[in-house]
Amino acid sequence: MLKKILLLICVFFLGVIATNIYSYYASAQNNLQLPENNNGGYEYQEESAFDRALAMLHTRSNEIASPQDRVREDQIIVTDEGILIDIKGAEWARFTDTNSMDPIFDEGANAIELIPKSEEEIQIGDIVAYDSEYAQGIIVHRVVYKGQDEKGTYFVMKGDNNPTSDPGKIRFEQIKRVVVAIIY
Repeated sequence: MLKKILLLICVFFLGVIATNIYSYYASAQNNLQLPENNNGGYEYQEESAFDRALAMLHTRSNEIASPQDRVREDQIIVTDEGILIDIKGAEWARFTDTNSMDPIFDEGANAIELIPKSEEEIQIGDIVAYDSEYAQGIIVHRVVYKGQDEKGTYFVMKGDNNPTSDPGKIRFEQIKRVVVAIIY
């Protein structure tokens, strides 16, 4: 009886692992396909099957690119009367309900944004507001790739909740602002 229970437990865990491995590879088809020449961009690191299995079982967390820190601690002043964030040139923004950046922000959230001075300021993980030639209005999405081509530096954007990256290469001139704070 004990052998049957142990066998059942082993089969169950093998099923969980097989399902996770299948899901991992099936979902990879929706991920951004990086260009072959990724100078200055995302660096692909080969993982062993054991590392992938550990990640799928949530025994460790993978590093994910996050927005860079643009507000120093000494620029944030908290008092009994309120909070002051001392950022020069800051602009206020609100968001349209598209769900593309769920769960980071949604309709009703507020943001503080800065106008970037150079393309060097924009890094993978930053959330930027940019003008797309494929849609009307300003889009606020995350930078998932930074690369070079014959025209210079370009960026690839993606909504955190979208299955694929945004169309086209985004140039620095199209980037209007960088999100430095989200207020819920």
